[in-house]
Amino acid sequence: MRTAVVNIGHIVTGDYADPFVEGDCIVSEAGRIIHVGGADSEALKDCDIVIDAGGTTAIPGLIDSHVHITFGDYTPRQRTVGFLESYLHGGVTTAISASEVHVPGRPKDPDGVKALAVAAHKSFLTYRPGGMRVHAGAIILEPGLTREDLAEVRRQGVWLAKAGFGAFATPYEYEQTMGWARELGMITLAHTGGSSIPGSSGVWADHLLRMRPHVSFHTNGGPVAMPDEDFPRLVNESDMALQVCTAGNLRTTLLCARLLEEAGAYERLLIATDTPTGSGIMPLGILYTISHLASLGGVAVERAIAAATGSNARVYGLNSGFIAPGRDADIVLIDACAGGARSDALSALAHGDIAAVGAVISDGIPRFVGRSRNTPQTTRTVRVAQNSIPQDFSGSAH
Repeated sequence: MRTAVVNIGHIVTGDYADPFVEGDCIVSEAGRIIHVGGADSEALKDCDIVIDAGGTTAIPGLIDSHVHITFGDYTPRQRTVGFLESYLHGGVTTAISASEVHVPGRPKDPDGVKALAVAAHKSFLTYRPGGMRVHAGAIILEPGLTREDLAEVRRQGVWLAKAGFGAFATPYEYEQTMGWARELGMITLAHTGGSSIPGSSGVWADHLLRMRPHVSFHTNGGPVAMPDEDFPRLVNESDMALQVCTAGNLRTTLLCARLLEEAGAYERLLIATDTPTGSGIMPLGILYTISHLASLGGVAVERAIAAATGSNARVYGLNSGFIAPGRDADIVLIDACAGGARSDALSALAHGDIAAVGAVISDGIPRFVGRSRNTPQTTRTVRVAQNSIPQDFSGSAH
């Protein structure tokens, strides 16, 4: 399928260092972006679908790097079916597992945690709820796991390893298994802050600096934050990515962003939701955190968007997260909400408003055009201008 989006007002690239690109047109083919720039006749040649963005803003599909999936599009924690497809209506085109810790009766022995991770990983290889790409199967590190155990699941495709819910006596005891996971090329993740579920333990800066994960999960609190004095230590004494989540502490979200900016390490800031949890289902969580950083934290909106797109992609080694040729064709059109105080998406987010989502394209396929069921109406009209595919992408049934 060859898909074009034309008449775009602004194109936000997802790259915090180079956040805008000139042009009003994006073309994709076979799931990859092939053109970003002007809408000339050659670029639009042989397109199956042409979407008129109506002057709205194009951003990369949002990447939620902290989603508590289980199996299928269901969360037992909130007894909700279809939450992932609902997140897509909030502009999220990629979800990354924060471990399948909410699976009822979760196994905790080495064979069980290996089986759980492999099953979750393989279950989502071809299953795309609502068109969302899900990277599932984060092995939960438990006592008794050996290096060969981790190598075994790595051979099965599992590439995420999570510390924080295991039965180790103290978080320091994760150091060896985390080291094995890094050696095997896995992305290592660590719970940060106070205990989030019964039986788990708090993880503070001393623990993280010993473990050296690639990503400090919900550094702002999940939901309980670390002591303030731990934040400068993580910023200045490590190179780990610091993830802030909507379901955490807003004050420390702003603190974390400010400290990273002051250290010249903004690329280490990642945005996620840490949902579904006791905090609930949050389809618009990423957009809210972007607006919080921009309106309360003084972060430029386009840089806040990068923390939810390209910066996540860099840390996790994904091909999505950027609007550029060769990247996955995951594109979201956003705008100011109709009737709001601002006239475009970027100024609305800087004002503290949520953005309206006018279209979501993932893997080069329009998932809906013109109406999200989870946001107010866009100020401008987004529509399908040309379509040779016998399918209605309007989303009118939602």
